[in-house]
Amino acid sequence: MDLTEMFAERTARMKASEIRELLKLLDQPGIISFAGGIPDPALFPSDAFAKAFAQTMEGDQAGSALQYSVSEGYLPLREWLVGEMAKVGVPCSVDNILITSGSQQALDYLGKLFLSPGDTALVNWPTYMGALGAFNPYEPRYDQLSINGNRSAEDFKDSAKAETGGRVKFAYLSSDFSNPTGETVDRRGRESLLDLVDDLDCAVIEDAAYQALRYDGADIPPILAFEIARKGDIEACRTIYCGSFSKTLSPGLRVGWIVAAKPVISQLVLMKQASDLHSPTLNQIAINAVARACFEDHVSDVRKAYRGRRDAMLAALERYMPKGVEWTRPEGGMFVWLTLPVGVDGADLLALALETQKVAFVPGHAFFADGSGRNTIRLSFSCADEATIEEGMRRLGLALQAAIG
Repeated sequence: MDLTEMFAERTARMKASEIRELLKLLDQPGIISFAGGIPDPALFPSDAFAKAFAQTMEGDQAGSALQYSVSEGYLPLREWLVGEMAKVGVPCSVDNILITSGSQQALDYLGKLFLSPGDTALVNWPTYMGALGAFNPYEPRYDQLSINGNRSAEDFKDSAKAETGGRVKFAYLSSDFSNPTGETVDRRGRESLLDLVDDLDCAVIEDAAYQALRYDGADIPPILAFEIARKGDIEACRTIYCGSFSKTLSPGLRVGWIVAAKPVISQLVLMKQASDLHSPTLNQIAINAVARACFEDHVSDVRKAYRGRRDAMLAALERYMPKGVEWTRPEGGMFVWLTLPVGVDGADLLALALETQKVAFVPGHAFFADGSGRNTIRLSFSCADEATIEEGMRRLGLALQAAIG
């Protein structure tokens, strides 16, 4: 008997995450890793969470924390999020918010909600590989998102219909300090995107996982805020905002959220009920308590730490990278994106760098829906101190010199 012969055809589109595999390298002695885009555990508000969990398990609240709960999410947490969303220009109510098990679950639900086989998802080249992993089982066609006017809505529609017979269902992007490039969509780009999706009559999925981690420059309101300013009310908007506490408070508790018009939230609630009923109540209560107690102060400390590491990486790249290597200069987030000289393959470079220099990173091709971008790599600076970054960039420079010849 071979049950694999009975797997649904969609499972063929499920692939192991290269980042998940690379994280295993963190346990190998001597490896300097810039691979995982993960927060530094030394910066977690551990004491605040210890207090929050202890208080939650005292008295009558313990029963509620350990019991089944509503699918929409813990009401006090959604109420706190209403206030936070208002601060960034997104007035909404608790009925516009669904708590998810991390923003990754949000992406999976949205792929399920919108994509029929052959429909088109517009994504950046490169884009977050976790989004591709979430959308792939729903059998979409991918097209390269362009918001600079190079392609018209009619061109996108015609391509979608001609190639697979489907239609464009959404544009997905990380608007602030994106994973993997660290780049941010400016105000003009956000307005242009809204023009495009209005012409396409499709949704926007705004991945805001890194929005709170700005180190330089002025804050830019979310795309959803721009659309509300245009249309007057969130109920008239096509943008769906995905937020997360993973990069600010704790990734292990798996608490994220979706903000959207009520009909979208209502349908997503049905998916939540069918999937896992609700995100863990105990985790939501703890996140709510810690967020209310120290969110702004804690995130300020995180920004200060990551800003120093970003600056150290950019300075070290200037010192050690060979001629012909280019890189982004992010205003926030966790990543720097390198474009290597033509002919240098990121995957081959990783093998060489691990063998000869014991330094790790993520080859860039995994972030491209079409598998291109072989001469790119992603570096994360979030989990290394300045001295480790300096030594790691020196080692990477030596590996690159050897690869270039």
